[in-house]
Amino acid sequence: MRALRTDGDAFVGALSVVAEVEGTVVGHALLTRIRIEAADGAVHESLALAPVAVRPDRQRQGIGSELIRRALERAAALGFSSVVVLGHAAYYPRFGFRRASEWGIRAPFPVPDEAFMAVELTDGGLSAVSGTVVYPKAFDAV
Repeated sequence: MRALRTDGDAFVGALSVVAEVEGTVVGHALLTRIRIEAADGAVHESLALAPVAVRPDRQRQGIGSELIRRALERAAALGFSSVVVLGHAAYYPRFGFRRASEWGIRAPFPVPDEAFMAVELTDGGLSAVSGTVVYPKAFDAV
């Protein structure tokens, strides 16, 4: 996590969302800059949602959902057009995520198709985007 926060190219402070209850941090979500590189050399900026974490004793109370909603709202307000996530196929669609393969977007490593998802934050935000996600080197330390 520290590596992501100190990566000046990837970290966007406004996209680090924290949930507190009575002054205690109980959850966190982070959106980090990534690239999607097409076979023709085109590069598109996007964001990755990772990590999303909620203290075990505070799970199943809607905190994680609220963190994700706020992070996506902030990203849209800052002008980002899309987000990718590697996660539970039954959980993330409630936030608008769909299989990234629908846009021709692939993970840089083998993952189940249904678990690698993307969402458009703007209408057509992924309409001209395809290729392989390139994560910042800081993800190697996570």
